Amino acid sequence: MVELDVKITSGDLYDFLLRHSYNSVSGLLGAVIGALGVIVGISRQYWIYLILGVVILLYLPWTLYIKSKQQAVNNPVFKEPLHYVLDENGITISQGDSSTCQKWEDCLKAVSTGRSIIVYTAKNNATIFPKSQMQDKTTDVIEMISTHMPPAKGCWNSPHGMSVRMCKCCGMPVHKFHRSAVRLR
Repeated sequence: MVELDVKITSGDLYDFLLRHSYNSVSGLLGAVIGALGVIVGISRQYWIYLILGVVILLYLPWTLYIKSKQQAVNNPVFKEPLHYVLDENGITISQGDSSTCQKWEDCLKAVSTGRSIIVYTAKNNATIFPKSQMQDKTTDVIEMISTHMPPAKGCWNSPHGMSVRMCKCCGMPVHKFHRSAVRLR
């Protein structure tokens, strides 16, 4: 069992929204169209394409930034710390008198960004674990999630955006202290 208290900030929300948006078809399509506009604008000296490309590229991050700031200020859930308990049943989130539990089998996928560990509980909803607030519990949280969620539901990335190798025997992310990282002869 792992217990921790986190206060979700606008930066944590922004990290989630960026990852969620740019991993969708519309987010990727917008980025490609914006980049093409910039390339065509520069190579052909069509300044209107350059301007439109830059606007398209900057629009989504800017609106997500504003949305994350507004959610952090206006949503009462983000005003107080959340208490997370990860156990064999799932993820229990409590705040004040209210509490909810998300069973592991109902979680859709788990991903890691440079800033957060994100467990999707629905297509557009997730439980966010900010790495900056987990201190020494980051490894415990990753182990708990990877133990209770099948590897097919996990997309673990290192802070540098490279995929982390998963252990074939236990399905956990391999780190320098993991048993499969050291070969005994």
